[in-house]
Amino acid sequence: MNNPGPKAVIHLNRLRENIQNIQTHIGDIPLCCVVKARAYGHGAGPIAKTLEKEGIRFFAVFSFDEALELRSIGIQSDIIIFSKIIPSRLFDAVENDFILNLSSMDDIPAFVQCIKEKGVSPRFHIKFDTGMTRLGLDAQDADKLFKVITENAKLRCEGIYSHFSTADEGELSYAHYQLNLFNSLVESGINAGIHFKYIHCSNSGAVLNLPDSRFNLVRVGMLMYGALPSDEVPQNIPIKPVMNYEGTIVNVRRVPKGTSISYGGVYKTMNDTTIAVVQTGFADGFPRPWYENGFVGYKGKEYKIAGRVCMDSFMIDFKKETPLIGDEVLFFGMTKDNHIPVETIAKSIESTTYVLLTAIGGRTEYIYIN
Repeated sequence: MNNPGPKAVIHLNRLRENIQNIQTHIGDIPLCCVVKARAYGHGAGPIAKTLEKEGIRFFAVFSFDEALELRSIGIQSDIIIFSKIIPSRLFDAVENDFILNLSSMDDIPAFVQCIKEKGVSPRFHIKFDTGMTRLGLDAQDADKLFKVITENAKLRCEGIYSHFSTADEGELSYAHYQLNLFNSLVESGINAGIHFKYIHCSNSGAVLNLPDSRFNLVRVGMLMYGALPSDEVPQNIPIKPVMNYEGTIVNVRRVPKGTSISYGGVYKTMNDTTIAVVQTGFADGFPRPWYENGFVGYKGKEYKIAGRVCMDSFMIDFKKETPLIGDEVLFFGMTKDNHIPVETIAKSIESTTYVLLTAIGGRTEYIYIN
C-alpha cells in the first residue's frame, strides 16, 4: 500500500466523451465550461487543460483567484468571474484579460474610475436577477444601466446573462417566467443600441429541460462531470461519471454475532461476520449520513457500511467474504465491476450531487488517467 487513503480517480476520457455528447445535443452553440470550486471537486487545472485541448474557448469560475490559477497554468481561453467585483482588482482583470460580472448599479463607478486612471475598462457581462434573488441587477434598473453603457464607449460590455433557480425541476412554470423576463431585458438592451457578443442563461438543468434558453452560449457544469443536476430532469444525453471516489481496505477481522461497530454502537452484527476498515472518513468529504443506508462496491458486489462514519475511516460488513488488505472499494462512480451513481447517495441522504462532489478533499489523492 503506497497510499492507503481516499482516491479521486478522474477519467479524462469520460470528460471528453461527455462534452462531445453535450455538444452534439445542443448543436453548434459554443459551451462555457464551469470549473469553479476546483471543477466541482475534480481539479480545475487538469479539467480546464483537457477541455481547452478539446476546443473549449470559454470557462467560468467564481473567484478572482480561481481565474488567476487558470492563467498561471497556461489557460488562454476566455474566463468569466461570477463573483461580485472587487474594485481594487479591476485593472488586474484587464491585464489578465478576465471577464467580470457587473451585477449592480453600484459597480459602475469602479469601472468608470478604472477608465479614468488606466484608460481602459475590463470586459464584463451584465448579470440580471430574474428570480434567483442572488447577485444580479433588478429589472427596473435596466434602462438606466443601458443608458450609462451607450453613453460611455469605453465600457466594454460583451454580454448579458441570468441564472435559473428551478430549471432542474419537473415543474417549469417559474423557469419559463424567468426566461420570459430575461428575453425582455435582452430585447431592451438591443433596442438601446447595445451589441451583446454573448447572451447566456442556460445551465445544466436547462440544457436538458429548456431548449429555448440556449441563446448563443451555453453554460455547462455538473452535466459535463457525468452527474445529473437532479432526478427530475430528462436523461436524454449519455454521460459517464468522470470521478471514481475510492478507498483502501487497511484492516480485516472476523467478529462474532452481536459485535458493536463504530461510535454509539448503532450497528450490531447479525451473525459472525467479516468487518473491514477503510481509511477514508468525513474529514475527506465522505458523506457521513450515508452510513444509514449506504454501501460500497467491491468485485462486482455491494457491501453495507457498518456503523457511523468516523473522521478518518469507516467500517464495512463483508459477511462471509474475506477482502484483501490493500484492495480498493468504490464509494461512487463506475468501474469495470461496480457502478454506484453519486445521484443514488444524494437522493438517499436528501443532499445534492453538487454538495457531495465539492465536499471531497482532506487527504484525498487525485489520480488523472486517459
